[in-house]
Order: sequence, then C-alpha cells, then structure tokens
Amino acid sequence: MDAIIRVAVTGASGRMGQEVVKMVLADPALKLVAAIDRSNQGVDIGRIVGAQECGVIISDDLEGTLRDSQAEVMVDFTTPHSVLSNTETAIRNRVRPVVGTTGFKPEDIERLDKLCHEHETGGIIAPNFSVGAILMMKFAAQAAKYMPHVEIIEYHGDQKLDAPSGTSVQTAEMIAANRKEFRQGNPEEKETIDGARGGLYSGFRIHSVRLPGVFAQQEVIFGGYGQTLKIRHDSYERAGYMPGVNIAVKRVMDVNGIVYGFEQFLD
Repeated sequence: MDAIIRVAVTGASGRMGQEVVKMVLADPALKLVAAIDRSNQGVDIGRIVGAQECGVIISDDLEGTLRDSQAEVMVDFTTPHSVLSNTETAIRNRVRPVVGTTGFKPEDIERLDKLCHEHETGGIIAPNFSVGAILMMKFAAQAAKYMPHVEIIEYHGDQKLDAPSGTSVQTAEMIAANRKEFRQGNPEEKETIDGARGGLYSGFRIHSVRLPGVFAQQEVIFGGYGQTLKIRHDSYERAGYMPGVNIAVKRVMDVNGIVYGFEQFLD
C-alpha cells in the first residue's frame, strides 16, 4: 500500500478551499494536516475540518504551519496577490505546491521552476483542474490547425479579480501554438468604445464577462467560410474541480520542477 500523503490547504476558509478540505478528508489515501487561512472570512474551519478530533493544525502562519505539520503537499486556492509568495514559501520548505490560483506571469513560473530544482522538489500550477475544461482546451488547440479564425469568450462571477481568466489565457496559448499568428478582422476596423473588441492575443480576441449569478463558462468560437464551430465548457459548482485536484495531489509526488497545466497529468 502506498504511503498516505500529508496535505496542507491554504485559503482553507474560501469557497474552493472548503471543497479541497472536504475532498482530502474523504480520501483515505490523503491526510489533512493543516488548514491555513489569512482572509478572516469568519468561516469556522475547525467545524468543517473536525480539527480537534483529527489533530489538524489551524493557523494563519503559512511557513510555521507547513514546517510544524510536516506537510508534503500544499494545495493553494487563494488570491493572485498572495499566491506567488505562498508557492515560494512551500517550495523553500520542500512542500510540493498544487496551485489552482491564477495570476502568474511566465517569468514567475520560470523562477519557481528554478527554485524547485534548487530544493529538489516539484509542483503543479494549473489554471483549471476540471477534466472537461482541459478537454475543451485540447479540442480547441486541434481545431486551430484547420480553422485559424478564432475568438474566446469567458464568463465568471463579478467577484473574480483577474481578467482574462487563467483558463482563457492557457487556451489562447495552446491555440497560438497550432496557429500561424496573424491579425484577424478588417484592417480598417475601429473601436468606437474602448475595449469593445476585447483583449488582443497573438492576433485574436479574448472577451471577459463578469456578472453576478455566473459561475464559470468558456466558449471558443472558430469561424470559416459558411460555417462556425463552437467548443464550450460550463462549470456549475466547485466540487467539479475536486477529482482533478485529487489526481494532482497524488501525481505531484513524482514531479521534479514546476509542471504548468493539469493536462500534463492526464496523458
């Protein structure tokens, strides 16, 4: 039998963090050893965790808690302004980060990869842990070979902090890898309202919708002569990401350096 993996969850009182806590507690192959949160959201993590009974450390001190709990993996669903520091702290303590928070720049990932190699550990950063979303991105990348005219529309709730979403940026990167760069649309096109055509990436557009009542959807639209192809993924609840997070927590134990993108763990 494989050894049980000791898991710390940071951002544990957040909505995604609570789902991660429940997932870890439900899997006998995983052991929740720490729930870390600095957001003061008023959520009783002890009640969710059953901390007094199972010895989970609950704290707002990330580094001290990672060390004291002897965590092997840290799952992070926090905010773009804290995730880089959290990930660096985990790596320096040789705790493997599994990160679903977005907001990393390419140079951040490069630096974290170097830091992992220095500390002989590994981690994964994934804009999306949904298996369906990964398939949507893969299908879109394939379609771009044959229908290079494309736009992306992504929809999230109005409290999301970054735009465009990490998922749409990763989708755009995968499309661009299979599509010769060119500027779409009429060369005489003019925006009469700034931003009306969305953000420009490698010659095509990404549109971000932010509204209350929306959870997470993305549509990739390809246009050709006399036809369109639409590839769409809809997420309806946070629990849908947990099977992917579970796979990542287990697979990250065998990784050296930073893996970018959950699709790396699916094939």
